[in-house]
Amino acid sequence: MHRGWKVVVAVAALVVMGMTAGVLGMQVQGAKADPPASSYLSVNEDDFRTIFSKMSGAKAQVMKRQMELLGARYDLGDRPAAGVTMSRGKPIQDGVRVKLPAGATWEALEKMSPAEIREKGLFPSGFLPLPHPNHPEGGMVFPRFLIDEVKKQTGRDLTRFDLDFDIPDRFLPEFPAPIYLTTRPDLGDVSRGRLVTTDNYYELFNGILNPKQLEGLRLLLTPFA
Repeated sequence: MHRGWKVVVAVAALVVMGMTAGVLGMQVQGAKADPPASSYLSVNEDDFRTIFSKMSGAKAQVMKRQMELLGARYDLGDRPAAGVTMSRGKPIQDGVRVKLPAGATWEALEKMSPAEIREKGLFPSGFLPLPHPNHPEGGMVFPRFLIDEVKKQTGRDLTRFDLDFDIPDRFLPEFPAPIYLTTRPDLGDVSRGRLVTTDNYYELFNGILNPKQLEGLRLLLTPFA
């Protein structure tokens, strides 16, 4: 008789334990699962459409702020130097372009010590690091002429929806940039005035570079993103 009661109690205990385990299991399943481990954590919490709308909408204000900064620091006027050009004839801009604080002159600054210039706040801001147009976001920004040529040759569009290039074209190197080989100065500009891409590198450099160098150039030009 006593043995029978022991069996009943044991069975009841097992039933209770099973029900408890089932309830706990349902609670665990209902809880939010932890995200899978990843080496790359997202820095954006919003979806892309939201980010695109927000950043493209702020583009005009971001560029206005950057161009005002450039204008406050530098003289951006178009004053090419007489008789001085780049390799293919683009004029080089003339003169000192860093602006001085109001009332300051280069001659006066020359007579001051670094500590005095710092104390009086007369250090020209044009010599400070130039910030990215949108420093929190960062990333590469390309001038329009480069974007257009890359798209023409390869079909890739490097236009950013949130930013434009900020430095005026007249202060940039001529485009496409000439390429001179230190090992073959007799060849002059080996780019032949063309932007080097995966579509034309072999035509331009076959017979000039060795096979290993050609392969390295191909990898250098190949987009991986």
